[in-house]
Amino acid sequence: MPASSSPQRRNPPAPRWKRRAEARPEEILEAALAEFDERGFDAARMEDIAKRAGLSKAGVYLYFESKEALLKALIEAKISPIAQNAQSIALAGAADPKLAMRMLVTAMATRFSDPKIFAVPRLVIGLSARFPDLADYYRTHVIDLAKQALESLIVAGIAQGKFRAVEPRAAVRAFVGPMLFEAFYTHVMRGPSVLGDPPKLVEEHLNLLLEGLEKRA
Repeated sequence: MPASSSPQRRNPPAPRWKRRAEARPEEILEAALAEFDERGFDAARMEDIAKRAGLSKAGVYLYFESKEALLKALIEAKISPIAQNAQSIALAGAADPKLAMRMLVTAMATRFSDPKIFAVPRLVIGLSARFPDLADYYRTHVIDLAKQALESLIVAGIAQGKFRAVEPRAAVRAFVGPMLFEAFYTHVMRGPSVLGDPPKLVEEHLNLLLEGLEKRA
């Protein structure tokens, strides 16, 4: 009796289309930033953010429970790394505070020259009166960290006899203020940049400040 032949297994035909995987949180955050920037925080809707990210509204809620949570996540993703980088520069550059301050302020100015990056603090500033917890969150996760980094370098420079005995907290404001004014003037008031070159602008600014900070014989 001839052996019966078993039916050959065939691979199923490849589907014509493949369902798109759920968008990652990074994609949702990019969509949220675009919606907030274009429509404003109040007018932006979770369903529009979901549509821009290419998933359902429920998919957004799997990751973020509200627009406030999205904005906090944007602070963490877009702005907190700038402050953390400032702390790293300050820690590594304590032996040469002047050079470290140049590196730190240049890095911050370069990042804030990007309108997509500055869109986040601009949103927080506009919402701070109605959402004080967002302002507190931004201050503790960004401003305080960057401020501490700059203060530590000024204190180190004073201790090493390289800087005059100034009030570090006041000196930090003198360093950061013009940089933030430039970002506000160009990204919010839509004015022309002074030089169109953040590192060059920082160089001019630091030459004035550091020469005034240096200890004279």
